[in-house]
Amino acid sequence: MNIPLVYGEEVAEAITAGQPVVALPSGVLRSGPDSAETARLAEDAVRASGSVPATIGIDKGRILVGLSETDIERFASTPGVPRVGNRDLPVVLARGTTGATTVASSLIAAELAGLKFLSAAAIGGVHRDARRVSPDLVQFTRSKVAVVCAGARSTLDLGLTLKFLETHGVPVVAHRSDDFPAFYCVSSGLRAPHRVDDPAVLARAIESHWALGSPGSFLVTTPTKPADAIDSAEIESVITSVLATGTKYLERAVDRATEGRSAKATMAVLINTAEVAGELAAAHAKEFSS
Repeated sequence: MNIPLVYGEEVAEAITAGQPVVALPSGVLRSGPDSAETARLAEDAVRASGSVPATIGIDKGRILVGLSETDIERFASTPGVPRVGNRDLPVVLARGTTGATTVASSLIAAELAGLKFLSAAAIGGVHRDARRVSPDLVQFTRSKVAVVCAGARSTLDLGLTLKFLETHGVPVVAHRSDDFPAFYCVSSGLRAPHRVDDPAVLARAIESHWALGSPGSFLVTTPTKPADAIDSAEIESVITSVLATGTKYLERAVDRATEGRSAKATMAVLINTAEVAGELAAAHAKEFSS
């Protein structure tokens, strides 16, 4: 059977015209009353940098490749829209219900739709107890999509996350930075395996990865702007304090401890990452346009 794909009008026109398209997860639409505006700002950042956004959603047994304005409002305002991961995707499609996508499920949808780039503010990783691995990491080994992100959250074990990616042959390249970023922290304190500043070189590296027969993703990291960042030492101090309490909800506790600054920083990461993804997708299209 074929999975039904419904392309938004703007996305369909872009594909027909050979314009670059960047996929965006719709999970942000579950983040609160301002989530629709946040999604719009991320889409606008992609457009401003020369590409077309395609926010991914699940509805009525179909994968929506590019949510309409009506869809964005509906997803943001409907209570209880579930977050659909890669393991949930076949069940939600079969039931014909609505769902907002994670990075992992968006990767699957993007590849099915023929999209080569996905913007993800932060990827999942190996948890600090080393007992759990995010589905994002596993999906990176399966889906041929270039993922542009601001690294992973400081609440994870970023060293083990990089080791996992290395073990599974997923390239990690820092764009215009030496270090692997940590979401709204400019640096995790860990060096990235490679640094590439030239978008044309990055485009060729991405295509070389797949031409070599590699089955998975190509990870490009870009740090948030220093003016929008939160100090990494401050975040680490908060995490250490929260872990001492034994809470199961580490990221929520960190958000509370930053007294709302993390929400503002998160929006900045979403917009900056989307802008860079749009630039890189446009450079890739220029380099490999038929």
